[in-house]
Amino acid sequence: MNPRVARGVAIAAAVFLVVQLGAVSLAPTFEAAGYQSVPDPQDPTNSVVYLGAIVVVTALMLAAFRFELDSLVRVVILLSSASLSWYVFSVVVPGTVAVVASLAVAAVLWVYPEWYVVDTAGALMGAGAAGLFGISFGLLPAVVLLVVLAVYDAVSVYGTEHMLDLAEGVMDLRIPVVLVIPLTWTYSLLEDDLSGAAAGTDESEREVFFIGLGDAVMPAVMTASAARWSPADPIGVPGLEAMGWPALLAIVGTFAGLAVLLRMVLKGRAHAGLPLLNGGAIGGYLLGSLAVGVPLVDALGLAPYL
Repeated sequence: MNPRVARGVAIAAAVFLVVQLGAVSLAPTFEAAGYQSVPDPQDPTNSVVYLGAIVVVTALMLAAFRFELDSLVRVVILLSSASLSWYVFSVVVPGTVAVVASLAVAAVLWVYPEWYVVDTAGALMGAGAAGLFGISFGLLPAVVLLVVLAVYDAVSVYGTEHMLDLAEGVMDLRIPVVLVIPLTWTYSLLEDDLSGAAAGTDESEREVFFIGLGDAVMPAVMTASAARWSPADPIGVPGLEAMGWPALLAIVGTFAGLAVLLRMVLKGRAHAGLPLLNGGAIGGYLLGSLAVGVPLVDALGLAPYL
């Protein structure tokens, strides 16, 4: 691995780790604050509803790009950035400070969306989103959600290819829907015209590659859900007291999937990330569960239905 590639891999890994550990650490405080978004986290139909919402939002964004409403999409995403940032700040600082800080995140993204600003905001949003989903999706809903989204991602990248069209549209907006992973310290997102960026080039020529924020968030949902809902005992990691071996191995599995994904992406072709990342997270979670004596039926959340 040459130094350029090693630098990019390290940046990507750091962002993923922040999202994973942030989700686990935020989940208990989110739950205590009453941020759980569904009345019954164990209901697997929550996953179906969420998937439907993703399809609708994707269709609306593609329509907006087709009718040249890019600025509207950017405003909506920046408002969403402020909202998710508020959830995170609200549990660590006083109310007024949280509002000001969340608005500051959106403002900086608006006026100076350099790659490190986008990635920092993306990591903050990703940890918040995964933490919220972790307390709102029990084990079975989380597994169902990740499996269905992995299939959807594969179809939308290799089949219909509409996810590639969406990626091209959002990258031009320089918003934290995608993570920007530079291979050189001199790279500037502000100066890059991003022509053909979604398709990419060979690693010997490129200065940057991109990973969807959802690729970091979705496997972290499994980790946060495992930390909250698994019957396994916690392992007592300072600051991550709720995390047991199933959650820890979900992180390990995610990084195994990330390693394979980055190897593929650096060859210059766009790939669906969720089949590898979600598959790694679920596989690691199940191995961790079995290793500490949690029956597979309980690990999958199927016991109430048998």
